[in-house]
Amino acid sequence: MEKSIALVGASSGIGASLLSQLQANGDNVYTFGRSTPPLSSSHFTWDVLEPLPDLTALPDTLNGLVYCPGTIALKPFGRFSMDDFYYDLQVNVLGAAKLIQALYPKLRKGNASIVLFSTVAVQTGMPFHSSIAMAKGAVEGLTRALAAEFAPHVRVNAIAPSLTQTPLADKLLSSPEKMENAAKRHPLNAIGNPADIAALASFLLSDNSKFMTGQVIAADGGMGALKV
Repeated sequence: MEKSIALVGASSGIGASLLSQLQANGDNVYTFGRSTPPLSSSHFTWDVLEPLPDLTALPDTLNGLVYCPGTIALKPFGRFSMDDFYYDLQVNVLGAAKLIQALYPKLRKGNASIVLFSTVAVQTGMPFHSSIAMAKGAVEGLTRALAAEFAPHVRVNAIAPSLTQTPLADKLLSSPEKMENAAKRHPLNAIGNPADIAALASFLLSDNSKFMTGQVIAADGGMGALKV
């Protein structure tokens, strides 16, 4: 069945892959972000740090919302400023909360699925990840709280990837040596592929996952659960 989906962060990486997959399914996708996606869509220009745009052009009913924006700021804890922490919170979780509040009436009408993004670093302690782990930990808390509050009308789940080959991770994967070392940290000896993570998000938006809510699903090459 054709669905109407709001997708934040579709210009590159996981969001761009998801946009392609949803459009291939015949879904109507309404994109949000600073940059126009490479594929044609109904686009709302929005910086997540700014007030929401005019949403009157959206349909009255939405069947899904995916919030992809994220950050990767890695450094020793003592070098993070309060502004650094607040920026990560704004981009990763407060922007999502703002949009969910605005779109909830439309999502409720559509018995919708909301998909958020966490990180393996929340459940697996990693040096230099304090800011992003704190922000994404808030995403996991929001996921479970909203899943309880919005049931049974709206489902809410999150995906917790490990390092994925996206523009956001370019600095960490900027050479063959870095890519090889990153892959070796995972039991599957690979780094994440945006299309694979997008496929999981597509599943969570679909009716095939209609008995799932309040879940944080690891897509991390085994890093969070295995030691090999």
